[in-house]
Amino acid sequence: MILYFSTRFTKKQAKLPRPLQAKLRERLYLFADQPFAPILDNHPLHGKYVGYRSIDIAGNYRAIYEPIGDDAAHFIIRGTHPELYGT
Repeated sequence: MILYFSTRFTKKQAKLPRPLQAKLRERLYLFADQPFAPILDNHPLHGKYVGYRSIDIAGNYRAIYEPIGDDAAHFIIRGTHPELYGT
């Protein structure tokens, strides 16, 4: 699986606490190898994110991506559930 990252996604990387940076890297490596591993809870989104999917990173921290065919994904944004979905 080929992973692409939006500028918005990567720009905030350095601002994350180190443990969360490590968890994000770990989950992205897992996603690249096994996109539907149960721990990722990979699922489709609705509403303003229709056509996108979300994976779990840690706790209520999520990463949203757009599938590109069967072998690529474009990660567009990451954040806590309330930051992303307003709930």
